[in-house]
Amino acid sequence: QVQLVESGGGLVQAGGSLRLSCELSKNVFTIKSVAWHRQVPRKRRELVARINSGSNPDYADSVKGRFTISRDSAKNTVYLQMNALKPEDTAVYYCYEDGFSADDEEFYEYWGQGTQVTVSS
Repeated sequence: QVQLVESGGGLVQAGGSLRLSCELSKNVFTIKSVAWHRQVPRKRRELVARINSGSNPDYADSVKGRFTISRDSAKNTVYLQMNALKPEDTAVYYCYEDGFSADDEEFYEYWGQGTQVTVSS
């Protein structure tokens, strides 16, 4: 099964920055949305940032002003720039993509395998 490929996680001190990258699927010709979610143990996965096609990005209140989601179409990659990181940002981060095949016959949804982000105090 196709999974998106993430990179860029790691350990950083509070106040530091990380940039996550996610290589998107070649199966999706028309992207409907791309997003980053995160999950900590025993809690539900939560949306961090999202770009819907044709719309401005939207963010969880907890990351507004600190995180920026962007997409490079030429590289078929989505990024999450995370600044001013806090210990409560510690989580496994997952990228997500959905959209349609070139002939609009197939709708695809893909997740990444997850990348750990740990912010120390």
